[in-house]
Amino acid sequence: MVLLGIETSCDDTSAALVRNGKEVLSCVIASQDTLHAEYGGVVPELASRRHTESIVPVVEKALKGASVELEDIDGVGVTMGPGLPGSLLVGIAFAKAVAYATGKPLVAANHLKAHVHAVFLDGDDKETPAFPFVALVVSGGHTSLFLVRDHIEFQPLGHTRDDAAGEAFDKVAKLLGLGYPGGVLIDRLARRGNPGAVEFKRPYIAKDNLEFSFSGLKTAVLNHLKRHGTPNTEDELMDICASFQEAVVDVLTQKILWATEKTDVRGVVVCGGVACNLRLRERLKEVERERDIKTYIPEPRYCSDNGAMVAAYAYHLLRENMLANMDVTAISTIE
Repeated sequence: MVLLGIETSCDDTSAALVRNGKEVLSCVIASQDTLHAEYGGVVPELASRRHTESIVPVVEKALKGASVELEDIDGVGVTMGPGLPGSLLVGIAFAKAVAYATGKPLVAANHLKAHVHAVFLDGDDKETPAFPFVALVVSGGHTSLFLVRDHIEFQPLGHTRDDAAGEAFDKVAKLLGLGYPGGVLIDRLARRGNPGAVEFKRPYIAKDNLEFSFSGLKTAVLNHLKRHGTPNTEDELMDICASFQEAVVDVLTQKILWATEKTDVRGVVVCGGVACNLRLRERLKEVERERDIKTYIPEPRYCSDNGAMVAAYAYHLLRENMLANMDVTAISTIE
């Protein structure tokens, strides 16, 4: 089966054609980073307008890249949430129109569960995780832990109570005057900094607690800047970036370990935009060596929001006949 996947949950407009939930025939992403850079973050109204402008050419390019005609697809998968309501509605409305015009089934995908399925893309030539496994979805808008029993059954283990990890990266980057998106910029500077230069308290909440909270860490950076001023040298800037990043990575890594202990599983999937962070990837390799835990991370191109992960998850929903009606609408929150 070849599915068209549509993703418009935040500020990336994406469409992809995927065969049998793993073979990516094409994947097109139209980024809005430049549009939102001057604001230091995503402006929802601007994002939804740009989605409206981009959705048709993005889908057309994806179809052309896969050499697939619209009438030959076997179904349409679209992100229904969580995400920005206005952005989600653009993708949902377009997917409904395609399903209605072609008579193909419509599948509504949960954004977080779709991120997890990115690890199965192009899976014939690489090792993929066996069920059950622990999944950490860590991105600009979400930081969530799940016990994934199969392609459909996800047991929530913990979510962020405030800022997501990626959101904290962006806000700290803004405090430091680095620009947007901040995660990549902090990661780059942190590589040459001293992670022990500034002692930022780790927000674990409580021992063995699998919830997340990063707003206090962002405030700790703000308080540090108020006490010591804006970094005067590049070395100081790199040290702050490295120290902040190390605190985030410490929390993410420790929560993963606690989750594997509670669930008694040895496989971990880490996905979402922050999964591209080099320091996090290094720590996950350390976890593999020291704790006999196997970690799986999607290819970087599938870590950010993309239509391929939506099509991959939608394939399994379609196989279970879990279809959406034409009254499906955006669900902005995790619930």
